[in-house]
Amino acid sequence: MNTAAEGFERAYGYAPGGVWAAPGRVNLIGEYTDVNEGHVLPIALPQCTRVAAAARTDGVLRLRSREAAGAAELSLAELAPGRVEGWAAYPAGVAWALREAGLPVGGADVYVESDVPAGAGLSSSAALEVATALALTELHGAACDPLALARLAQRAENAFVGVPCGLMDQAASACCTAGHALHLDTRDPAPRQVPFDLAAHGLRLLVVDTRVRHALADGAYAARRAGCEAGARALGVRALRDVPYGELDAALDGLADAGVRRLVRHVVTEGERVRRVVELLGAGEPRAAGPLLTAGHASLRDDFAVSCPELDLAVAVANEAGALGARMTGAGFGGSALALVEEPAAEAVRGAVTAAFAAAGHRPPRVFAAVAGGGARRVYRGGERTGATGAPRTPP
Repeated sequence: MNTAAEGFERAYGYAPGGVWAAPGRVNLIGEYTDVNEGHVLPIALPQCTRVAAAARTDGVLRLRSREAAGAAELSLAELAPGRVEGWAAYPAGVAWALREAGLPVGGADVYVESDVPAGAGLSSSAALEVATALALTELHGAACDPLALARLAQRAENAFVGVPCGLMDQAASACCTAGHALHLDTRDPAPRQVPFDLAAHGLRLLVVDTRVRHALADGAYAARRAGCEAGARALGVRALRDVPYGELDAALDGLADAGVRRLVRHVVTEGERVRRVVELLGAGEPRAAGPLLTAGHASLRDDFAVSCPELDLAVAVANEAGALGARMTGAGFGGSALALVEEPAAEAVRGAVTAAFAAAGHRPPRVFAAVAGGGARRVYRGGERTGATGAPRTPP
């Protein structure tokens, strides 16, 4: 039996209706461009969050998790932003967003397990949201395409949890396909799958989880987003994606606030880096993307100021050990870095980063290879339940 299904049965005493999985993601390039209506280029990770669930007919949402302490029992009719705290706010927010959108979603018993590292900048929250959204819609027969599902999961995080994230994380978790990166224009998102088979080119993508945990709800993320919006207003554009790369210098000259200038410079140059990496992947030249990754890290470190000593160390040492390029990935303030390496150099880069962390007195990093995986899906079909109060029955 699926382990999430087993956990569900231990928690609730009967078999779930199914198990749904949604992956974490690593973003190759395009950081903070999604909140500026720009382009991003993530891949889905093999690591997933799995939601085992069964429908209830009494309007109650019960939530339990293998990783997080505490259980929640909530009335769907009483869900509202600010009323649920901790990890339960994410699945509860999804149920709220689905119902606010008019989808006929009812109660459920939910059990969560995950191997996406929390706080590592690999979108563990989006994986939980998307897996929950897929489970609830399928359990209750509410049709919803993957991109629409991603938008509702994003709304849950924005409006219910209170994190003003862009669409990238949820879209990657819902829409990625194996062996491809997802090229997403967040203003007009018709997801484009870009071939990303590094093994065929003798390459590997390493992810370095620094184990420095970030917290996006503490205001730093929101402050940068607000600064970007201030820059767009000052420049008279809807969003910073509308500032042409070729006109960046003139745009910067028109901004009086030095902090806003730095934010604008990052977003506009990062958008150009996304364009160039997509072009290189399409031409079968992934090696040439390495310097663009490193340039992206410098921009995030110096202009956007969202790096940290552990991320900077991981990037610098990886490059010194032979990586083709490296950068932090995710929203920063901790989390993970990635390094594009030749296959024969992978172990040397891994060892060099691990040794450098030990020498600096940091916690040992978790280093693993990332292979582009698929998006959210049902992974186990189990029993069903009926009854006005959610009383279980044995599935046929």
